[in-house]
Amino acid sequence: MPVPVPPVGVSTAFLPFATIAAAMVVITIFVLGKVLPSNHAPPLVTQMLLALAVLGGGSVLLMSLVMVFFNSDGTSAWTWVLLAFNFMMMAPAGIWFIGLVIFQDRRIRPHGWLWPVSLGVVATGSEVLMGILFALAGPATPPPNSDVLAIGLSSVWFFWSMAAVMAALVVWAPLSRVEREALLALTAASVLAPWVTAFPTVGGLAMTGLMAVAFALLVRHLLARRVQEGEVGLLGGLAAAFFAMALCGLAVASDGGSNASVVAFGAVMAVVMAAEASYLIRRYYQGPPGRPWLARPGSEELPAAAPRPSLEPTAHETASPPP
Repeated sequence: MPVPVPPVGVSTAFLPFATIAAAMVVITIFVLGKVLPSNHAPPLVTQMLLALAVLGGGSVLLMSLVMVFFNSDGTSAWTWVLLAFNFMMMAPAGIWFIGLVIFQDRRIRPHGWLWPVSLGVVATGSEVLMGILFALAGPATPPPNSDVLAIGLSSVWFFWSMAAVMAALVVWAPLSRVEREALLALTAASVLAPWVTAFPTVGGLAMTGLMAVAFALLVRHLLARRVQEGEVGLLGGLAAAFFAMALCGLAVASDGGSNASVVAFGAVMAVVMAAEASYLIRRYYQGPPGRPWLARPGSEELPAAAPRPSLEPTAHETASPPP
């Protein structure tokens, strides 16, 4: 019995779009790799601005390509594509230069959430736009506007593109065994997600098997006392994510894959993947669990704290005066 495969939707006419989309995935992974230093030190604020500008520029380019299908004036629509491409090429350099002047190469706070969440949301939003672009350009006849969002949020180009980004981050990040297995389970869920909407029975069984394996490993770690205090929140988030995915997957199967249930499932997956990306990026800046990143005296990371004056008398001060 052949295994059902979710529709990929690539035709000869769609090849230019597929090339751009594949290049965007490679660019996303490359940019994230550049803001994850090999020494696990928090990156410079200007590096994060440059990364956000590049990923945001890619999203603008994808949005302009999506608008091609809603604009009856083809010349005007492709003009916006060219302008978006120019913005993607030129704006990041200008934003980076302005950041150098304003922020003077300061490093971000390694325990903050602002930059990781910003990168995670922008990267996920870019992949959502890619899924919508494939929904419009893939079929020979474009679907009705009411179906575009549902098709885009259930597209393999959305789920598998994010799975590639998540896999790269999981491999790069300095994680404990418990963290790595939990986040690999979420990454595997994004690989299986297209089957949930295209073939609910097959996808539901596959997701159930994945959840069973993930929670069996979790119970094993709990019994072996391998779970650290800082990992409890992650495991709670893992349970909540799988519970939300299970509810939405059940809704897809029960109502025959209506637009509302498919959009709900895709939206939950997008939130889960954005949260996973944010956690991985922030976790990377904190360093390995046993050797967290610390500012080194005399380095550029953070200035060494000045010694505090002691209120205790010194040995010279307590010595008895000579007779």
